[in-house]
Amino acid sequence: MSGHSKWTQIKHQKATADKKRGKLFSILTKRIAIAARSDKNPESNPVLKVAIEKAREKNLSKDTIERAIKRGAGELPGAGPIEEVVYEAYGQGGAQIVVVASTDNKNRTTGNIRHILTKYNGSMSGTGSVLWNFARKDGVFYPKTKQPTDQKLAELIAELIAALEEDDDVDEVFTNL
Repeated sequence: MSGHSKWTQIKHQKATADKKRGKLFSILTKRIAIAARSDKNPESNPVLKVAIEKAREKNLSKDTIERAIKRGAGELPGAGPIEEVVYEAYGQGGAQIVVVASTDNKNRTTGNIRHILTKYNGSMSGTGSVLWNFARKDGVFYPKTKQPTDQKLAELIAELIAALEEDDDVDEVFTNL
């Protein structure tokens, strides 16, 4: 029976699983690096702390997490700083689009965004042409089964609330930051 080797099937399954895991690990390390830009101490940086916890849940190694933190903090030689860039564009029918991206290479990201827009009949626009029509909102989402118990967190949320929208199983808190 030609082509029905059990080892070949296992090899292909492992390759597929490794590819998925590699993509996930890449996303997790980027999130850690971005979170570590402002402060590399997880005790004083809650975003970094959550990113590390999620990475540990997915079995990302401790060494990889430490490298991602150093990369985000700019301590690794040869690693470019990760920057946040904002692009303004118009889509089909004049729809206004704001793209916020984190990148280590602005030129590559600009080319990728421009390619996607032209593929779907959109176009890049100048600075300030679209952004004036948008307001930035930050959100905190937590399941109703896990209400915040920490008094400081509850006080912080109470100070920042702009609107509270309730859902069946998730509370959403939006702030004007």
